[in-house]
Amino acid sequence: MFERFTKGARGVVAGAVGHSERKGADTVTDEHLLLALLDQQGTRASFALAALGITDRRESLEGAFAEARRRGGLTKADADALAGIGIDVGEIVSKVEEAHGEGAMQVGKRPRRWWSGHRGFTPAAKATLEKSLRIALGRGDRHIGDEHLLLALTARPGLVAEVLADHGATYAAVERAMFGGGLSQAS
Repeated sequence: MFERFTKGARGVVAGAVGHSERKGADTVTDEHLLLALLDQQGTRASFALAALGITDRRESLEGAFAEARRRGGLTKADADALAGIGIDVGEIVSKVEEAHGEGAMQVGKRPRRWWSGHRGFTPAAKATLEKSLRIALGRGDRHIGDEHLLLALTARPGLVAEVLADHGATYAAVERAMFGGGLSQAS
């Protein structure tokens, strides 16, 4: 599949690995893919992110990801579902942090005992890369570009799609910004 990636899409993947390294994460996640997309300039995805105002709100995105990591990786939808059955995630996080220190429930960082230098992709990030191929094929494209990666991030349920949607970047909005509407390949 990687042979179908454009130079820009390969740059996003390499950038995601770089973000993972800088954050001290063990693996490359969807969050790292999005941050690498935000670093791109002059591409279809960067145009769409700028047109939707996402590029200017990077700090807000990163804050939303940090808050979700603090909640043990739970999305707001997860926290709302738990609240529906009487479980206050915020209260739990506060009590755990009170007892064990700030960031005690944070996901994404673990102490390393040995490091091979290779960062694997999480199952979700791998699924995003696979989804980008399906989106490209569904659009009749012979390559996988950064635009397909961005659409895949918005199409797959999870934290990144939720945070993007909260900032106005749904699949449909991103697709309109990049292609002027048309086909919907989110399934």
